[in-house]
Amino acid sequence: MTSAGAPAYAHGDSGFTRARRDFRTWRRTRPFWAGLLVLLAAAPIIYFPYFNLSLGGLSVAMSTMAGAGSLVIGLTLIVLAGLLWFQPIIRFFAGCVAVFLGVLSLPISNFGGFFVGTLLAATGGLLALAWGPVDVRPVEMPGATEGASAAAGPEEGAGE
Repeated sequence: MTSAGAPAYAHGDSGFTRARRDFRTWRRTRPFWAGLLVLLAAAPIIYFPYFNLSLGGLSVAMSTMAGAGSLVIGLTLIVLAGLLWFQPIIRFFAGCVAVFLGVLSLPISNFGGFFVGTLLAATGGLLALAWGPVDVRPVEMPGATEGASAAAGPEEGAGE
C-alpha cells in the first residue's frame, strides 16, 4: 500500500493481472472452494427432479412429488454458498447446514441428485468446517532475538 492508501501495483501491470491478484487475495480470506462445491451441489439436486428424458418415442419424466422439496434444498444451498463467500464468519453454521441438506436430499431429491449433489454438498460443508482464517502476521522464530533466549528459561548447566 502506498502512503495514500491505494494499492502499490507495478506500473506495467495490466488490468487483468491486477484483477487476478485482487481475486486471489479475496479468495484466500474466505472458504472459497467450500462455497463453490456447495454451489455446484445445488445444480443436480434442483435439476434431476424436473428432468425429462426422451428415448425415441418414449418419454420418461423424472418429475416427482418431491420437486418442491428439491427446489427448497437447492435454493438453500445456493444461499449458503453465498454466505460462505461473503460472510465467512458463519462458516461453521453454513457447513453444518450444507452437510445436513446434502444428506437430507437423498430421500427427497432422487437420491440427492443421483449422489452427485449429496457428495458435493457434504464435501463443501466439511471443507467449510475445516477452514480457518489465515494469520498474515509474520511468525518470529524462537531464538531469533537476544530477548527470546532469556524468556525461554534457564540454560543447560545453569543449576549446577
